[in-house]
Amino acid sequence: MPAEDLEDLDEAMNDADLAEGQVPITALQEHFSVSFTRMIAYAAGCSIKPHETDYEGVDITVVSSTEYRGYYGPQFELQLKCTYQESLLKEDHMAWQMKKKPFEKLTREKRYIPAYLGVLLIPREQTSWLRTDEDGLFTRSRMFWESADNLRQTEPVADRHTVHLPRRNLFTGDQLLKIMKRIGDAEEGSR
Repeated sequence: MPAEDLEDLDEAMNDADLAEGQVPITALQEHFSVSFTRMIAYAAGCSIKPHETDYEGVDITVVSSTEYRGYYGPQFELQLKCTYQESLLKEDHMAWQMKKKPFEKLTREKRYIPAYLGVLLIPREQTSWLRTDEDGLFTRSRMFWESADNLRQTEPVADRHTVHLPRRNLFTGDQLLKIMKRIGDAEEGSR
């Protein structure tokens, strides 16, 4: 089945599926992806600025309070997506399909703050998203990311556009700090 058909099927199933307590699965996935990102950011010593809406094509801003060579307190905006579709995970990347308008918002060249896309891959069954016991907190979820600058296209984008998030771009505390260092060490005018 083509990726766009899977995405449509995923959206239709999620819209119809309700978790216990009558909260739509899509809303739970959205909150779970933000919570996952918060835990990684906080453990790395960064903080999160929430957005009231994602009208600008991003969900949160990740902020560091460290002084780097170029900037103090670098930050980047992050558009979060969440899926349980293991089939999107390829040998060297995760393929994610975006609609034209959100893609164009995310990859605008005139962004003041750098933007990134993060896609969280979770288990299909909600009961498998998270496990807690005396040994700690465990999730089989993992997030892959890419900078909007690297996603940008020179040719016009169709109604749907597939982006590739390299598997080496696993969203971890170490990777997050490397992103901050890259932004913070930039020469004036670059990101």
